[in-house]
Amino acid sequence: MFSGKQKLRVVGAAIALVILALAMSCTGFFVNPTWTTITIQPPSPAVAVGFSQTLTAWGTDTDGNRSQITHDLVWSLSDSSTGGTVATLDPNSGVFTGVAAGTVTITASSEGISGTATGTVAEEVSTMTITPANASIVGDGSQYEPYTIMSGSTNITSLVTLSAYQNGQTVSGLPCGYELGLAGDGTQDCLPDSTLVQSGSQTYSIVVTYAGYTGTSQVAATLTVSAQ
Repeated sequence: MFSGKQKLRVVGAAIALVILALAMSCTGFFVNPTWTTITIQPPSPAVAVGFSQTLTAWGTDTDGNRSQITHDLVWSLSDSSTGGTVATLDPNSGVFTGVAAGTVTITASSEGISGTATGTVAEEVSTMTITPANASIVGDGSQYEPYTIMSGSTNITSLVTLSAYQNGQTVSGLPCGYELGLAGDGTQDCLPDSTLVQSGSQTYSIVVTYAGYTGTSQVAATLTVSAQ
């Protein structure tokens, strides 16, 4: 038979064992999540020469949660240009500043994981034109419309972004991109998919976006897509 003091000792020892077991389980089975992937926002940063943009890094952890990384984060860039520095990037704040026209590779690193993005620096231009201004094609999934974008006598086709709009909304079934048609002619191409227009025809606005554009008027072309 245990005396009262012995019972207290046994109970105390049992409580201590329980506390120890809980402590071991917390450290042994519950591990702080770590980053598995890092992405940079915006995914394709673009600035004009002399202008800056603050980048952010977002991580997805081992629990599948996504959040902005605000500490233990280092920014760096790789500049492969031969004509001098294209941009600078503050390693702590992620401020991306354009120095000369060109592209760089931007890297955000934390806890041994890195994410990259391509940054573009654009020369400032006050005027842009898109050719053709009006075009019509059949939306059979294989035809595309090629565009050339000029600033005066300078061809800036490879530097711009084209986006299709209708009634103020982007059109997912009408992607545009540099050499999208793979013709090798240095054009920006818009390629409607075969389900975009089921009957008759639809008209879309092809809008030009360029980081270095200082003009006040939107630059766009009109594209009419007809059913097969």
